[in-house]
Amino acid sequence: MNSTSVLRHAVLLTLAATSLGGCAALDRFKNIGQAPALSAVDNPTARPGYKPVQMPMPEAQPASYNPNSLWRNGSRAFFKDQRAHQVGDILTVQVNITDKANIANETQRSRDTKEDSGITDFLGSKTVKTPATAVLPGRILTADSTSSSDGKGSVNRSEALQTNVAGVVTQVLPNGNLVIEGRQEIRVNFEIRELIVAGIVRPEDIQSDNTIDSTKIAQARIAYGGRGQITDVQQPRYGQQVMDVILPF
Repeated sequence: MNSTSVLRHAVLLTLAATSLGGCAALDRFKNIGQAPALSAVDNPTARPGYKPVQMPMPEAQPASYNPNSLWRNGSRAFFKDQRAHQVGDILTVQVNITDKANIANETQRSRDTKEDSGITDFLGSKTVKTPATAVLPGRILTADSTSSSDGKGSVNRSEALQTNVAGVVTQVLPNGNLVIEGRQEIRVNFEIRELIVAGIVRPEDIQSDNTIDSTKIAQARIAYGGRGQITDVQQPRYGQQVMDVILPF
């Protein structure tokens, strides 16, 4: 791809980003002096891009009853269980994330090689006249090589998030596990804080008070962020983001 094509693509990307940024700017003009609008409470399965969860499942076991018995094989409780167990039920997810990592690595490597190969008489160069000795080499190969590398890396990370969010059971898998999703939005002045939790849980891990710890959620997806005036100030302008993508240096 020549420089003209690269410049043409860069101009097209800039124009596209400008048009998209213009639409976003118009939306921001509409919200001047107003707080950000909260999202509507809707059905999670009706959102664009929603896909039911499919996981490897064992074969379904038919329910069987013993004669003169109130207990059914496979039942988890004799009396009514108030914990979430079917689509539409609500349970509380206790998000408790405390991660800390401190890693330091260093690698050093060096090598020094030298090759010197030669012969004293190449094709009888000493028996011929002087012009031939100037043309015929006295040595076949002479090479020197020196290489060294020094690499260092370190990671120092500490994250903590503790909060509760109510989730809804959106799907019951064939083995009885529950697919849950919870979304919470809190507006403070002109900033919305958003918390999203989704994943798969076992009914056995749900506590008697209908709560479950986030560490027991399989395929957990937890997002915590926000949007509003403060987030707008912290984010770089769309023009700068476009230039960061286009510029190779």
